[in-house]
Order: sequence, then structure tokens, then C-alpha cells
Amino acid sequence: MADEPLRTLFCFGNNQNFFDLPKSDIGPIWVATSSMLSTLKNMDGVDILGTFDDDAHMVGPSDGWPWTFYVLADVRDQPTVRAACNLLRTIMVGEHALWKYFKVEARMGRELTIRDDVEV
Repeated sequence: MADEPLRTLFCFGNNQNFFDLPKSDIGPIWVATSSMLSTLKNMDGVDILGTFDDDAHMVGPSDGWPWTFYVLADVRDQPTVRAACNLLRTIMVGEHALWKYFKVEARMGRELTIRDDVEV
């Protein structure tokens, strides 16, 4: 079982700082966000299974659930999950780290499997 990846849900939310920006300054945030997602996708030990953007029904800062967008992935281990979350500290938008505008929370578990021998 130690070789099984961690099924991980990365939950990303916009901070108030993002919404305080003039619209003309939002472009660099999207560039940095795209860079973060590309880096996450290409990380060794990360297999992205899917994404979900809640921006049509979630407007404003995410103080918790519901989050702005989600990434579901199988991740090799907890240090890799930590490194993925750390991308918000290392990807820059000008002189600020991306975490000024977004936050992330990672939920780790295991894949839920429905056994064939269970009667419903």
C-alpha cells in the first residue's frame, strides 16, 4: 500500500488582494496562475486527473469552501503535495509571490473504490 499515490484535491481561492486590483492589473496574475498550473502539471510525482473551475457560480474572495477552482491529482507522497502548495510562494507576480492573490488548501486521502462484493 505504501506505493499507492495520495489522491489529492488542491483547492485554490482568490484573496481579497486580487479583487482590490484594477482590472488593468489582473493580466499578470493570470499569467502567473497559468505558470503555476503548468508547473504543477509537469511536477515529478504529480498526475493530474482533472480540474474544476467554479468561477461562474463563485464570485468574490474564497474564505473557504466553496473555492474558486480545484485540481484533482494522484500525488506520489506528502512532500510532493507540500512542494506543490509551495508553488504559491515561489511563483512571482512582479515583486510579490502568487500567494498574495491566491491561497491553496490540499486535501489528501486515497482513491475511493467500490467493491464488487458489497450488496446495496
